[in-house]
Amino acid sequence: MCVHLVDGHVYIFRAYYSIPEILAPDGTPTQAAYGFASTLLRFLSERRPTHLVCCFDYGMKSFRNDVFPGYKASRADAVPEDLVPQFEICKQVARALGLPVFEAAGYEADDVIATLVDGLSAEGCRVDVVSSDKDLSQLVTEDGRVRLHDLQRSRTLDADGVREKFGVDPAQIPDYLALVGDAVDDLPGVPGYGKKSAAIALTAFGRIDQIPDQLAGWEGVAVRGAARLAREIGAHREQALQVRELATVVRKVPGVRSDLGDLTWGGAPAGAFEALCNELGWGQIADRIPRPPRTH
Repeated sequence: MCVHLVDGHVYIFRAYYSIPEILAPDGTPTQAAYGFASTLLRFLSERRPTHLVCCFDYGMKSFRNDVFPGYKASRADAVPEDLVPQFEICKQVARALGLPVFEAAGYEADDVIATLVDGLSAEGCRVDVVSSDKDLSQLVTEDGRVRLHDLQRSRTLDADGVREKFGVDPAQIPDYLALVGDAVDDLPGVPGYGKKSAAIALTAFGRIDQIPDQLAGWEGVAVRGAARLAREIGAHREQALQVRELATVVRKVPGVRSDLGDLTWGGAPAGAFEALCNELGWGQIADRIPRPPRTH
């Protein structure tokens, strides 16, 4: 059995920036919600899931902002005004299509997904995380039971796929992000470390903690600028360790439980999605609702 965990916000933002303005009859902007609905309909038709859940950020800030005030600061400040009301509409869309909606106050969708992954894996389930967020690559397992599926690119990454894409093991993704930085989340990297040098360093030394701050420790490592890399990690190790903590998903979000009975997709509730589409003036999109797959 495979459970699909959908990262809602990734596809909401993608839809907002790729679809022209759409207004509901009452003037409410809905293009992001419409695109999100189209994405879910495509996902349901193509993947035919039997068990799934849609996870959302609780808000634009999380506990990480208390640890590092600059975390995602530019993103929070730059959320377009007409996108804000569409987050709630997207949750209505998911529920109207019969998808369970999970979120947790003070946490991000990534943390909710990670908690579900661990719980479902412990129950013997396979899990596909549906997202293009590189942070979630850290959840991919070596045994192939947890994978990352990018719906837009129709690409699924297992552990070897993560190594091919980033040059590091899935478990090293937080260290990798701490070295190269993450402009999307406003997280600083260590000067001098690019994607290639970060991958080489982590392949050679394993974790940020073990990267030498003296040139002698880099002997035999085939990387350019080893002297600078050693010097910069010595000067910025504390920062890198903090960024690694921020980039590491929480796997025990309070109140999030992985009860398989609650994650079964039995199709859209009768008339729910059609009624929502009529309210929003979305025309014939409701005709695309697929039937649920047989589970026996």
